[in-house]
Amino acid sequence: MSDTHATDQRLTELEIKASYTEDLLDQLNLALYRQQQQIDRLVQELAHLRQQMPEPGGAAPRNLRDELPPHY
Repeated sequence: MSDTHATDQRLTELEIKASYTEDLLDQLNLALYRQQQQIDRLVQELAHLRQQMPEPGGAAPRNLRDELPPHY
């Protein structure tokens, strides 16, 4: 009878560990999904910012007065 009880106890402990492992896996999958969404948004934003930048060869000459700090 004690062998059955010990086996049942071990089985219960394994089921608990499996349950925690499944929960952790779900949490990690959600975190990974959210990170991928954030990466996708950042890639889109970077592409948008690159489109706003003037071409290096076709840029108009810059006026050095535009680059003076505001206290001048």
